[in-house]
Amino acid sequence: MTLQAKNLDAPDETRTFEHGAMHLVELPSATIGRTVFHPGWRWSTDIKPLVGTDSCQAHHISYVVSGDFHIRMDDGTELDVGPGDAFDVGPGHDAWVVGDEDLVTIDFTPTTSG
Repeated sequence: MTLQAKNLDAPDETRTFEHGAMHLVELPSATIGRTVFHPGWRWSTDIKPLVGTDSCQAHHISYVVSGDFHIRMDDGTELDVGPGDAFDVGPGHDAWVVGDEDLVTIDFTPTTSG
C-alpha cells in the first residue's frame, strides 16, 4: 500500500528554459509536473534546440490551470486548449502559448515498470 504526498512548491526537480520552467515531483506510480510557459514560449524555438528532434516526441496528459495553448501535430491536426481543459497529446507535435498570459499546466506521467 502506498500513501505519499509531495508539494510542487518544493519540487524534486526544476527544469528551466527560455520562457518557462517545469517543477517535478516523483511519486511511486507517476511523475507530476507543473509547467509555467511565458508568452512567447514555443516548443520548436525553446525546446527543439535542447533535444534535437524535429518535433516533441513526448506523450502529454495534462490539465490547463490558466492561459491558452495551441498544439499542432506533425500530420497537421490542430487543437486549442485553455483553462479547465484536460488534454492528451501523443508524440510528434509542436505547441505554443497564445496571448499575453502565462500558460500553467499540470502534467501526469505514469511510471513505467519493466
